[in-house]
Amino acid sequence: MIKNLMFRGLPALALCALPILAAPTAHSATAETAPLAATGVTGPAGVRAPLPLFEAIDRLPVAAEHRDGYKRDLYKHWNRGLNATDGCDTRKEVILAEAVTAPQVAAGCKLTSGSWLSAYDNVVVSDAARLDVDHFVPLAEVYDSERAPWSAARREAYANDQASPDTLIAVSAASNRSKADKDPAEWLPSDDSYHCTYAASWVGTKLRWDLAVDESERHALLGLAEDCPATTVVYESAP
Repeated sequence: MIKNLMFRGLPALALCALPILAAPTAHSATAETAPLAATGVTGPAGVRAPLPLFEAIDRLPVAAEHRDGYKRDLYKHWNRGLNATDGCDTRKEVILAEAVTAPQVAAGCKLTSGSWLSAYDNVVVSDAARLDVDHFVPLAEVYDSERAPWSAARREAYANDQASPDTLIAVSAASNRSKADKDPAEWLPSDDSYHCTYAASWVGTKLRWDLAVDESERHALLGLAEDCPATTVVYESAP
């Protein structure tokens, strides 16, 4: 997808009491490119060739939202993460993966020092306690958009999804709380230069998890696509 890491890569960590977390290979690109773009062919099972943003939006089913019965704790988070023995839950692992400057990691996955770039507002954050890990498509929006009720296991899988680089993102607490559970018809990042990436990541996440969009959301996404003609979307369907 548009953050363009097929898997999250953890930076090298300066550790006090914990081993270094395992780090898959990371790839990087701009909002105008994406993994597989050079070949233009379908990759491993479930991985799609890059789609123009307009075409990706057209693949999203359109349906009215349904909020009745939603509770945040339907989506169990945070679980023990990719490494159940490192003392870091999913939230901390995402923060570690997205560090620009690796923090010190002490017992209990306590983080000190380090720095992060919050993509929503283009703010450098130098205190992990001032970060939120955002579900790119908020949990309430996922519930609204489920095409059929999900099992508890699938909801937990979404809430802790690190197999995609776009489901979870570390951003400033202020920007995340401004976003809350709003979709792109109601909220966009204050950093205009991130809008194309934001739209593509939103669409790719909804495609990955087979989620619907409502009419106002689709209209907003199409409006963004008009301003992002070179932006492509790559996603891998969730298990």
